[in-house]
Amino acid sequence: MKRGLLALSATAATLAVAATAVIYGGLYDISATDQHLAPTYRILDVAMRRSIARRAAEIVVPPLDAPPMLERGLSLYDAHCVQCHGAPGVAPEPFALGLTPAPANLAHTAREWPPADLYWVVRNGIKMTGMPAWQFRLAEADLWAVVAFVEKLPELSPRDYDELTAALPPGRAQEMPVRNRPDPERGKTAMQQYACVTCHRIPGLVGPNAPVGPPLDGIGSRTYIAGVLRNEPDNMIHWLRAPQDINPASAMPDLGVGEQDARDFAAYLATLD
Repeated sequence: MKRGLLALSATAATLAVAATAVIYGGLYDISATDQHLAPTYRILDVAMRRSIARRAAEIVVPPLDAPPMLERGLSLYDAHCVQCHGAPGVAPEPFALGLTPAPANLAHTAREWPPADLYWVVRNGIKMTGMPAWQFRLAEADLWAVVAFVEKLPELSPRDYDELTAALPPGRAQEMPVRNRPDPERGKTAMQQYACVTCHRIPGLVGPNAPVGPPLDGIGSRTYIAGVLRNEPDNMIHWLRAPQDINPASAMPDLGVGEQDARDFAAYLATLD
């Protein structure tokens, strides 16, 4: 047994040295023009499917065949999903064609995946694929409406899709409901979903630590926001939702942060003291 443990330790050390050499030697080609190795793709695909199935196991699927829900789902799909996934007779946008891995053909996905799994992905997204977590952009009813429409995709011909979308109103998202109490933990997750780490160093969030904007360490104990506003919850919410209202010269962009997300952002930032 002792020899076996020594052999395992030696193997692990060898693999660690090899991995370090590959990473720090820049040997692994990360370009989008270099496709995954077939075993890598299969391993990641199996891991993804098992992860989703585990987390979606307890989701209760509502009725999905009501015409208003399907019409709403079609409108939202045409506004937010077709750019990457395409539709019957409709190609994805050029930028999506070069993504690695390529966005799934959802007509096939709808045949293979149960609705609960589809909902989980629409709601939570998938890291390392470009698929966002739509829970921060669509209301709960809209998430299910998208799932309902995706379930119908395998039945549609290109002509069907063209006729259905011809007279559609814009797929505007419903206003997200506002809870009575902000949720700082959700705010932390939401800040990651709004890509705040691309400009700020934020404790608790993993990202590039790009010093474009000021670091947010200790922001909860600072006296002022952007040097002009008292650091109070309502002021922080205003700043997060409309920074140019406060300082027109600020490089802080208007990210379209919803009321609830801004409340949760502010609650998390208040903990960083």
